[in-house]
Order: sequence, then structure tokens, then C-alpha cells
Amino acid sequence: MGLRDPVRMLVIDAANVIGSRPTGWWRDRPGATRDFTERVRATVTAGRLGPPVTIVLEGRARAGADEADVDGVEVVHAPGEGDDTIAAIAEANREVVVVTADRELAERVRAAKAEVVGPSWLLEQLVD
Repeated sequence: MGLRDPVRMLVIDAANVIGSRPTGWWRDRPGATRDFTERVRATVTAGRLGPPVTIVLEGRARAGADEADVDGVEVVHAPGEGDDTIAAIAEANREVVVVTADRELAERVRAAKAEVVGPSWLLEQLVD
């Protein structure tokens, strides 16, 4: 996927990644977020993804995971739109890879020299 090695920072558009598969996540957004965050942390702990990893949460999903930096995975609660928070992170850091399928967000972060990979790339990395 064109990822540099090592990746300095992986930033995950959680709403976009969780919403990319019809798993019933919409019935329990906080629960889906909690499960997703735990899987990402387990994947980093297992060495399948290198830290630092940032998961950006918005809306009701914020109730599923506290803002914290645990096991190399930081959870950030967007005060408004998650896209704005992700774009700000990409602009403020070097060598950022953003996980999203959102075309508008992808354009914004590419303008900040970030790389973009799709949700399927990340989902294939995650441990069960």
C-alpha cells in the first residue's frame, strides 16, 4: 500500500472503519467502538502494527472508549467532526498514515502530505 517503514503515526478514522462493514455496529455504537479499540490495542501489542496509533472518535462512539494512551494506542475524542480532528493531526505531524475511505478527508490529509489507506487494509491487520 505504499506505507513507509517505520510508520511514524497511524491515525484511524474510527467511524469510517467501523462503519465499513455491516456488523450491526449501529445498534450499539459505544460497544462497537469498545470492541474495535480493544482489537487495535491487541494488534499493536502483538506487533502487527507499530505504535503510535491514534484512534479518533466522534459523536456517540466517544462513550465506548475513554481518552487515554494505552499500549501505544491513543484514543482522541473529537470535539466536533472527527474529520477536522484527523486533518489537524495530519497537519501537525510528519509521516502520518490515515485510515479512511472518506474521499473528502483523504484529499484534506493528502494536502498535508499524509498517506491514506483504506479500512480493508487495517481490518486485515487486526487480530481477533
